Amino acid sequence: MARVALVTGGTRGIGKAISARLKADGFAVAANYAGNSEAAEATAKELGIKVFKWDVGDEAQCAEGIAKVVGECGPVDVLVNNAGITRDGLFHKMSAEKWRDVIRVDLDSLFYMTRPVIEGMRERGYGRIINISSINGQKGQVGQVNYSTAKAGMIGFTKALAQESASKGVTVNCVCPGYIDTDMVAAVPEDVLKKIIAGIPVGRLGKAEEIAHAVSFLASDQCAFMTGATISMNGAQYIAG
Repeated sequence: MARVALVTGGTRGIGKAISARLKADGFAVAANYAGNSEAAEATAKELGIKVFKWDVGDEAQCAEGIAKVVGECGPVDVLVNNAGITRDGLFHKMSAEKWRDVIRVDLDSLFYMTRPVIEGMRERGYGRIINISSINGQKGQVGQVNYSTAKAGMIGFTKALAQESASKGVTVNCVCPGYIDTDMVAAVPEDVLKKIIAGIPVGRLGKAEEIAHAVSFLASDQCAFMTGATISMNGAQYIAG
C-alpha cells in the first residue's frame, strides 16, 4: 500500500510541483489548499491526486481536514508544510493584523498541522516532516519582518522537533528556497525582477521542480540519516554558514 503524503498549499506553485513529484515517486498524495477551488480541481485532475480545502492557520480546520485525509487516504506518513502567505510592509507602518495573519498562517500552522500527525508517526516508527521555509527566513528582508520572523521560526521548529523525533524513525528537515519562477514572482514588475535576477549568482530564477526534487529526497527511505537539516536552494544568493 502506498505511503500517504500530505502537502499544504499543494495545488499551485512550489506546492503543486511537490505534489507532482511525490505522486511520481509512488506516494498517495493529498494536497491542501485554502482558496482557489478552480485551480485545485484542475490540479487534482491533472495529477490524479486528492485535494482538500481548509485554512492551515485555523487549528480546528486543520484537525478536521487531517481527519478527513486519514479517513480517505490513510495515516499521514509524509507531511510537507509548504503553505504560506505574505503581507509585506515596513515594520514601523505594519498593522497588527498583517503581523498576526502571517504568523498564524506561516508559523502557527506548523503546530496545527504537525501535532495531529506526529504521535501516529512515532507509534508506527516512521515519518517525514518537511518544512518549506525561505531565504528570507535566513537573511531577513526589508518589508518582510513578519514573514522573515515566521520563516526563521520554522527553522528553529525543525531543529528542535528533529531532536525529539530522531529515535522514533521520524525525520524533520527544512528547505529554504530563494526566488523561484512561480506566478507570484512573475507578477513582480519587470525592472524589479531584473534586479532580483542580477543578485543571483547563477543568473536565473529557481524552478519549482528543483525544490520538489529536494523534497523528494527528504521524503525517501534513503534519507533516514538526515534530520534537523536546513537545505538552502537559492543559486548562491545567500550562503548560510
